[in-house]
Amino acid sequence: MTQLLLNIDPSLIDWSRAQFALTAMFHWIFVPITLGILFIIAIMETIYVKTGDLEWKRITKFWMKLFGINFAVGVATGLILEFEFGTNWSNFSWFVGDIFGAPLAIEGIMAFFMETIFIAVMFFGWNKVSKKFHLTATWLTAIGANLSALWILVANAWMQYPAGMQFNPDTARNEMVNFWDVLFSPVAINKFLHTITSGYTLAALFVIGVSSYFLLRKRETFMAKRSIVIASVFGFISVMALIFTGHGSAVQVAKYQPMKLAAMEGLYEGGQEAELIGIAILNPKKTVDNNEDPYLFKIGFKGALSFLIDFDTKTYVPGINDLVYGDKENGILSAEERIEKGKTAMDALVAYKELKKAGKDDEAKVQYDILMANFEHFGYSYIKDPKDIVPHVPTVFYSFHIMVIFGTMFVLIFLIFGWLTIKNRIEQFKFAKLLYLIGIISIPMAFIASEAGWVVAEVGRQPWVIQDLMTVDAGVTNISSGAVQTTFWIFAFIFTGLLIAEVSIMLKFIKDGPAKPENEGGK
Repeated sequence: MTQLLLNIDPSLIDWSRAQFALTAMFHWIFVPITLGILFIIAIMETIYVKTGDLEWKRITKFWMKLFGINFAVGVATGLILEFEFGTNWSNFSWFVGDIFGAPLAIEGIMAFFMETIFIAVMFFGWNKVSKKFHLTATWLTAIGANLSALWILVANAWMQYPAGMQFNPDTARNEMVNFWDVLFSPVAINKFLHTITSGYTLAALFVIGVSSYFLLRKRETFMAKRSIVIASVFGFISVMALIFTGHGSAVQVAKYQPMKLAAMEGLYEGGQEAELIGIAILNPKKTVDNNEDPYLFKIGFKGALSFLIDFDTKTYVPGINDLVYGDKENGILSAEERIEKGKTAMDALVAYKELKKAGKDDEAKVQYDILMANFEHFGYSYIKDPKDIVPHVPTVFYSFHIMVIFGTMFVLIFLIFGWLTIKNRIEQFKFAKLLYLIGIISIPMAFIASEAGWVVAEVGRQPWVIQDLMTVDAGVTNISSGAVQTTFWIFAFIFTGLLIAEVSIMLKFIKDGPAKPENEGGK
């Protein structure tokens, strides 16, 4: 493995990462709306079935149409994303064994299959099946979409915190020993809940934003106000859950990915009473190996970071320098020490395989024990410079704080829109036009916050493709850099075209508005 790394073209690593990031970022534009708007649609249809009010059916169909446009494009990008694990990251795919593939296989067999079956009934079953059967299909489509997200996020969480596995030195692969540890790891639970509530929040803001457009144009006001009520209540519950699960995720990051947490806060020197940064501008001259002040400007809260992690301001939080150079007083090994232990593990693996091949089982057992004793540092054998374990701090820091600031604003948006609409005062509100514009602007804000969250999650764990076990340069497929570069631009062109097409089609349908009111009853 280490020999293989010496022959990898550095540009191949960069282009492979760029291609995967491009696909993931585009895919994540479409997924959040799908996760949340399906439940909003299901709630609206439930009201229609309960009341028999055809206006609710018309509202449901309108939002269902916008969902359908988004869903079709999201599937295309998602399929390409999964294929890239084999084409661009074959070493990673081999190393993760059956662990990473299992949840993805379940997602395809169970969740996606369930979703695609009932989505057909949802779109084409109006007046062909009973109201209750159609409603059931809508709810099952929503549940299927979220189950699909569950298995994908379980796979991603395992990359952040590999649990329920054991390394097999004979095959050089990680093998699952406990499926439930993989599924119910604390990282997986928090990641799933935080991600889906993020999607719910975005979808609710999308509904509010589109409804604000109708109110601004003084069109379909009855439909818009009804939609805002549902979206505001659903969104407020979602964003509060998002904040709660975000805290849970931060606690898990502090425990299993302390470097990511340090980058999120721009924390170079750790200690007790660690400061929580509210707003700051980072010093671009600051690096691990100098004494520059990390911030040009900051508003922070002393002890708040320690308190949020463990409800104790005296809780020790390691900084970037502590994790690079070590902190013996607090039991933190330096990166250099971990690199040595990683090399010990790698050498033991090579020796084990050679001794097994020679039939020297007793000596191989000794090397196996050495390997297992140092396996938690295995990935550090790929690290050349201790400073390489530090992610790009400004990217992680600013992405995290944009996400938090926007999330706080969303709480206010849901409260204001919900209160004014429920009280039927939104059209009489003194600053109604400004409020409608804020509602419309909240759509791109929600997308920015959502993408920023994924940047924190993925850039924050660099250089690891599997935390502490494999770096991105070790996981890449050794293929032509030119081939990856070519497909990068092809995908960039296709994805941009798909995004433009989706936005154009959505804008057309929004401009046209919902179908004319139905005058007949029936199913």
